[in-house]
Amino acid sequence: MPEFTPRVFSGIQPSGGLTLGNYLGAMKRFVELQNAGTHETVYCIVDLHAITVWQDPAELAKATRELCAGYIASGIDPEQSVLFHQSKVAEHVQLAWIFNCVARMGWMQRMTQFKDKAGKNAENASLGLFAYPALMAADILVYHATHVPVGEDQKQHLELTRDIAVKFNHDFEVEFFPVTESVIEGAATRVMSLRDGSKKMSKSDQSDMSRINMTDSADAIAKKIRKARTDPEPLPSDLAGLDGRPEARNLVNIFAALADSAPEAVIKDYAGQQFSAFKPALADLAVSRLSPISAEMARLMEDPAEIDRILDRGAERARAIAAPILKRTYEIAGMVG
Repeated sequence: MPEFTPRVFSGIQPSGGLTLGNYLGAMKRFVELQNAGTHETVYCIVDLHAITVWQDPAELAKATRELCAGYIASGIDPEQSVLFHQSKVAEHVQLAWIFNCVARMGWMQRMTQFKDKAGKNAENASLGLFAYPALMAADILVYHATHVPVGEDQKQHLELTRDIAVKFNHDFEVEFFPVTESVIEGAATRVMSLRDGSKKMSKSDQSDMSRINMTDSADAIAKKIRKARTDPEPLPSDLAGLDGRPEARNLVNIFAALADSAPEAVIKDYAGQQFSAFKPALADLAVSRLSPISAEMARLMEDPAEIDRILDRGAERARAIAAPILKRTYEIAGMVG
């Protein structure tokens, strides 16, 4: 296998407001990878993925700009990282068609996220919802990305990306696409609902109290943490004591992630204490970390033209990487010219 430039790619859908789960599970880690300086970092707003289910056009445009503001407010430097929106770089869709012809129907039918999102009425789901994992593979491989930070719920999609890369290389007897590696790390790679520790924190949950929005005020953040569901038992002396206590584990993980610490260290500091003492400390920590981000997002959103300029410049930089890779893919597949 040839040597590939170490390159990180990841993206987030602009399909509603950003939550603490997006920040801890994705953006905070994206910033850490950017600042490590060991890889080129390419970060995308995957607006084409968002429309696999119907989106109000005005809301989609607003959410795209808000997500860009969220990336920057969280610490993504659009000069240091490539930051852009997917629909501006046509190479994603062009490579996705090649991958539609490489991927097998059986692979796509096994994708659990399609089953979850389509539900019992899969016949009425869009073709895009069924096929979008091939576009996700194209998002990654059009940059020859070697590493992708993913949450646990995205591991299956990355496995599909690896399968597509291997099959393309085998079918055409080349070593052209890298077999991308996942990056799964951190204390809160999967942030759970504040109302039900067995469910992932989601912007689609009917209860606003189930999540912390990145646009929430300091008072709202503190209130949601104070009212987060817990149990009557004190915090244990070791992590094993959190078994069977999903709400308690979730709050400990959130504290650790916000504090750049480990759950073990949090348990050591608060062992034996009640949540009446732990929650105020977590609320203070969350407000101190998140309020500056929400304030900077609000400031950036006051100038949408500047956000559009940043995204346009990012798309130019993205195309400079993607276009030669797509061109060579077409040549390998026998496309003339």
